[in-house]
Amino acid sequence: MTRKFAYVVYKITFPNGKIYIGKDIGRDGHTIRYFGSWNHTRVEADFTKEELQDFTIRREILFEGTDKVEVGLREMALIVEQGANDPERGYNTVPKFRSTKATT
Repeated sequence: MTRKFAYVVYKITFPNGKIYIGKDIGRDGHTIRYFGSWNHTRVEADFTKEELQDFTIRREILFEGTDKVEVGLREMALIVEQGANDPERGYNTVPKFRSTKATT
């Protein structure tokens, strides 16, 4: 049984329910130590100092592949599908969120 992952797309869920979707396409494949490049300042702004004292995040692997291009394309698709780029639902800033709500 191998425990080594190839390249992956992962989802991080924060205590407030917001998500961040990213990829790990490092030279040797995914490593358990990697938790992405999300904007720490943006995340911290959503929590009080007390909430940050006991802070648990969850990381799930959503997709694994051996081709970096395929993993990158899957990452972008999952960001949009799961709404991770909607500031109300997630912390991704790319691709830019475009609201589908009608304006009145």
